[in-house]
Amino acid sequence: MTLDDLTGTSGEWLRGTGPESDIVMCSRIRLARNLADFPFTNRASRSEKAGIESQVRSAVESSGLDAAYFDVNALSNLDRQFLVERQIISRELAGGEGPRGVAVTPKENISIMVNEEDHLRIQYMLSGFRLHEVWEKINALDDQLEEDIAYAYSPSLGYLTACPTNVGTGIRVGVMLHLPGIVANKGIDKVFRALQKINLAVRGLYGEGSQAFGDFYQVSNHQTLGKSEEEIIRMLTDVVPQVLQFERQARQELVTGRRQHLHDQVSRAYGVLKTAQTISSEETMLLLSSVRMGINLGLIDDLSISTVNELFIQTQPAFLQKLRGGELGVEERNVARASYLRSRLANGRVVDDD
Repeated sequence: MTLDDLTGTSGEWLRGTGPESDIVMCSRIRLARNLADFPFTNRASRSEKAGIESQVRSAVESSGLDAAYFDVNALSNLDRQFLVERQIISRELAGGEGPRGVAVTPKENISIMVNEEDHLRIQYMLSGFRLHEVWEKINALDDQLEEDIAYAYSPSLGYLTACPTNVGTGIRVGVMLHLPGIVANKGIDKVFRALQKINLAVRGLYGEGSQAFGDFYQVSNHQTLGKSEEEIIRMLTDVVPQVLQFERQARQELVTGRRQHLHDQVSRAYGVLKTAQTISSEETMLLLSSVRMGINLGLIDDLSISTVNELFIQTQPAFLQKLRGGELGVEERNVARASYLRSRLANGRVVDDD
């Protein structure tokens, strides 16, 4: 598998299947791990980082995991951004220095970053609200890797990590939510405050510090020390359904109280996406958000959620440039994006609202 191969595929987490997939784009768990015999990445020399990478790559190969390994240090800026857009690597790994890499499976549900903030960042994603299933799978993978890697671990503190907020379990449990109804009803700040009071973090589509493009928000645990993995997962599985209920109520209020406005919004969004000759990434995300909600509310047929989910990723700058075979200026990307959207959305239609 090469990076170019990924332009013709989409990740499993974009399928739009699984429980609550109308709102929950995907469930994700990330484990932070460090090798016992090396200093943390921010203190490691170039030769030590190379040793870390060599050991981790060997362990991944020994695990039998069907994964391709990419030397991030050797990739172009465009290829690094391409991997960020697909949620395979973080912006921190893309912008780092020295030996570093990532192993990724063909379905893109598993990625293992090497020499990010920690020596390993193991990530597992599945479409829909499936945290327990994700935990079972990533826990088994972690055990496999630990057969060949001695992790930095303290009997009293747990797994040792570069950032104190990850010490203990080293786990980040999260879900990516599509919340256009709450945003439209101006209730998103209220949701933020409620989640923050119970130590849950809310981030944008691309993690910490990123904006909430397309009304997508990542909700995850903030605390890792003093709680078991099962307790953290249970907290998310208890809290997220309340957010889902709030979003469904907001959507229903839009349908019953502002149906004509909602139908017009969805129709206009869909029409622009199908006919635009030039369109920015930000406008595309906003319009796709309306279309995605319209599909789930029965206002659009002949268009699948999976297609819309894919378009959120496939209309990003790096993907378009990879597809065109080279770097494009902003205006060139806007034209290429519009052309790509027209080709993908040619056959869908809006349901008449009589």
